[in-house]
Amino acid sequence: MLLVAAASVAAQERAPNRSEPSALAWEGQRAFTVQGCYGCHTIGKFGTPIGPDLSHIAVRLSRRDLERWIRDPASQRPSAHMPKLELSDDDINALAAYLSSLR
Repeated sequence: MLLVAAASVAAQERAPNRSEPSALAWEGQRAFTVQGCYGCHTIGKFGTPIGPDLSHIAVRLSRRDLERWIRDPASQRPSAHMPKLELSDDDINALAAYLSSLR
């Protein structure tokens, strides 16, 4: 019985917890603030409603779609008002991870 309980605890420690954001998503949340994304977008009550509210963006776009959008908005939609930003690949990946956690 004790062996089964220990195996269950070990499995839970290895399995990702879907209710908690990943470390990459936490980094993306930080990048959202540091990079000034809140200057045009809102998440919940945080930010400025110039661009779209991103509170539930993951319902509409996959992480891969978000990465492409962040990397070059005009290549995804030529009429996009969002400029192409000077972001590192790490920042793009982190922002996409964070935004893809918003449901």
